[in-house]
Amino acid sequence: MSRPRILVTRRWPSAVEAVLSERFDTTLNRDDAALDAGQLREALLTYDAVLPTVSDKLPAALFEGAIRSKILGNFGVGFNHIDIAAAKEKGVAVTNTPGVLTDCTADIAMLLLLSVARRGGEGEREVRAGAWTGWRPTHLVGTKVTDKTVGIIGFGRIGRAFAQRCHFGFGMDVVFYNRSAIDPMEASRYGAMQLQTVEDVLEVSDFVSLHCPGGAENRHLMNAARLAAMKPEAFLINTARGDVVDEAALISALEQGTIRGAGLDVYEAEPHVPERLRAMNNVVLLPHLGSATEETRTAMGMKVVDNITAFFAGREPPDRVV
Repeated sequence: MSRPRILVTRRWPSAVEAVLSERFDTTLNRDDAALDAGQLREALLTYDAVLPTVSDKLPAALFEGAIRSKILGNFGVGFNHIDIAAAKEKGVAVTNTPGVLTDCTADIAMLLLLSVARRGGEGEREVRAGAWTGWRPTHLVGTKVTDKTVGIIGFGRIGRAFAQRCHFGFGMDVVFYNRSAIDPMEASRYGAMQLQTVEDVLEVSDFVSLHCPGGAENRHLMNAARLAAMKPEAFLINTARGDVVDEAALISALEQGTIRGAGLDVYEAEPHVPERLRAMNNVVLLPHLGSATEETRTAMGMKVVDNITAFFAGREPPDRVV
């Protein structure tokens, strides 16, 4: 019996690629170059499984007509880059990799919060440029983190892990908005209190951190009106998905002083980051590093292995989303 043909769209940790190659007829993207729409369409026509990442856009048009692929083993928790309705209509299963990247993504959110509050990016650039002239009392004065209020939008695994770090690590008060009600006793485990609306959270928060899914109803959740509802001295942190923030509105809010600063790990049109955003000193910019540790990326890959192995063995994939 022939082994299922699978395509891995980007380079994955070598240990994961080795397992995939042992179990399946595997094609690896050895050049690690992003596939264009035509190549992704061809993959759906010729492979039994395609293993995409967030950099692979799979809109409805790619699913038109007869396709061969029966499962998309997505490398990542978020799957808003895939047209889920189109995949479902074609009977294509979609899986993701929840749980294993919780701590590392929460760590990156904390890194962004601390960096933008204490002007770490500015200081690092100044030292590298040889422009630092020595210590002085008014040099790169930032804002204190301890005892401040952090507001969290989305209180899933990552939101809770971030709340834990903020409250128990830095003595911060934590409030959050979540679409569904969270048991107050559960919230209290993280030193957090649920508020009724996004606006309620924005009104009282010194830092606002986004931990909600991208796409659909969350697209541009942080728009001009909501950015204006934040405190003028507040900071926005985004490690969720780029489309959760209206990037043009954020740039305007930062340039006009509507909010004090931002820490971003994700962007609306990755890998493109607007020049106006890159030119700002009150913004810390990272290249989508949320899950970027050896341990986590390997664990994510092995989640995909488990999902597609179960699928082709006739079992239910453990992380099926459609």
